Amino acid sequence: MATREVTFTGIRFENPFLLSSAPPTESENNILRAFEAGWGGVVTKTIGLHPVVNVVGAKAKFMRTSPDDAHVSMKKRPGAALHSSWNWELISDKTLEWWVPRIRRIKAEFPNRVLIASIMAGSGSDKELRNWQTLAQASQDNGADGLELNFSCPHMDRKDMGSNIGKDEGLCSVVTEAVKEVAKVPVWTKLTPATHDIVVEAAACFRGGADAIVSSNTFPSLPIIDPDTLEFEMNVDGLVSSGGLGGPAILPMSLANMAKMTQAFPDGAFSGIGGISDFAQALSYFLLGCGTVQVCTAAMLDQAVGPNVIKRLNAGLDAFLEKHADKGWKSVEDFRGLRRDRVVLQSQIRRPDASTYQGGYEPVEGYAAPDPGTASVR
Repeated sequence: MATREVTFTGIRFENPFLLSSAPPTESENNILRAFEAGWGGVVTKTIGLHPVVNVVGAKAKFMRTSPDDAHVSMKKRPGAALHSSWNWELISDKTLEWWVPRIRRIKAEFPNRVLIASIMAGSGSDKELRNWQTLAQASQDNGADGLELNFSCPHMDRKDMGSNIGKDEGLCSVVTEAVKEVAKVPVWTKLTPATHDIVVEAAACFRGGADAIVSSNTFPSLPIIDPDTLEFEMNVDGLVSSGGLGGPAILPMSLANMAKMTQAFPDGAFSGIGGISDFAQALSYFLLGCGTVQVCTAAMLDQAVGPNVIKRLNAGLDAFLEKHADKGWKSVEDFRGLRRDRVVLQSQIRRPDASTYQGGYEPVEGYAAPDPGTASVR
């Protein structure tokens, strides 16, 4: 019989769809609502020990694009479609002491759903490594099923935090190893896409003992400048800093990163993030080798925790398994990684016969037809 269930890093999930660590998972109420809606797992907003104060005003907005002119803007316009989300929100501004009883209560109410605690501290000193361990122990002792180490926040000013760890393979390994020393539950590391070669950092995390890699977090970016006011569409007193781009716009880039890692570590565990709103996008991650996927932007637009999104994802998985029942597919594991080997070096892609080669300028959309009077240069 077909099933939605998956076992990922030793944890049983009722379905492979999780809410990622983001604004929707900031509160106890939202997490409870997410489980009531049917999400298989939730990753908490990142918990830290350092005081956090967010910027004045909005911390996240959505960008849309119109089909006629491909204009991207945060301004709502008739007929415009979702392009991406943009945020410069920091980690949770709630203390560890605030989170501990809430983790305990959430697990008491939903013992069969998976709650992953996202945590973050600094690096480069024994004190900061102990901070990681303090966060890990407090989370697992109060019921968290796993830990997700935030090596990926794209807008932390501190050079020893967030994506600044995820860009340094030495720090990735050392911090992961420190958490694994005290961890009694699986440890996932969430990596930044803003690095030269994400495989290097993934390797370092696995060396440190990581049970899974999560990717991709949002991409460093700036909001659009309004051509009428000449101001950034999102700013405080006219000023802006780099924030994180998520949603549909990052799907192809996130898939590229995932393919690199799953090919480098075919036996590794991976959770995919980026541009998922329906099963079609989740399927791409599964076919590249992911065991679970995580959702943010689509859920934020759907009553904050995505009750309709999770219904579509579950229904899509059910329909896909039914469609391919003749192949004997009964779960995600039966087709996971099926297209991983199709991603190859560009030099391995077949070239056309010399007699039909037109210098790459075949009459396709966007190119003028070649001038028949012009001979090809060989």
